[in-house]
Amino acid sequence: MKILIAEDDDNLGFLLTTFLKAKGYDVIHANNGISALKEYRDNPSRFHFVILDVMMPELDGFSVAKELRLLDNKIPILFLTAKSLETDKLKGFEIGADDYLIKPFVMEELLARIKAILRRTDAVEQIDEIIIGQLKFNPAQNLLFLKGGAAKLTTKENALLNILARNINQVVDRQAALRTIWGDDSYFNGRSMDVYIAKLRKLLNDDPNIEILNVHGVGFKLIVK
Repeated sequence: MKILIAEDDDNLGFLLTTFLKAKGYDVIHANNGISALKEYRDNPSRFHFVILDVMMPELDGFSVAKELRLLDNKIPILFLTAKSLETDKLKGFEIGADDYLIKPFVMEELLARIKAILRRTDAVEQIDEIIIGQLKFNPAQNLLFLKGGAAKLTTKENALLNILARNINQVVDRQAALRTIWGDDSYFNGRSMDVYIAKLRKLLNDDPNIEILNVHGVGFKLIVK
């Protein structure tokens, strides 16, 4: 099982990584939120659990969690924080946190919380296939199975469809999707995204009950009637 840790304190990051590896987990440590998103974005299907420090430079843990939720709305997320304010806890849970651990903490407590969350979410089993209407999508293999055969998706087509498919009938924020897939939400990346949306629309036309809608000023919505 692979765990992604985003912690800007290198000493704590080293201790967490060493401890969890000793307990049998495969661990990747990112020392800031941007690096953590890149690790997850490059291969979202390989991670089973995410640990995020709330207070990080450049991109804080709450912001990272929001974008991770676009890629996968089920992966367990645990926040580490020095804050104990109820408002901060509530914000974390509203974003989609599964648990919240206040620093300083005992490593064995962290381990117990990870195991408890995994038992609840059954996160060991990865989703290899997503059903979209009459079509099947395998994000791990970049394949969209159409009526006439399988279409091999490019990396960005795959990442974009992955976000849309994990949020069927829900609005996907355009700026957040740009930052998640392209790394920033510049004008030129936005135009690139529109091209990929058009390509996905052509592929998904294989099922007349599927549609990608533009939500003006907000983003996109993958509709399955």
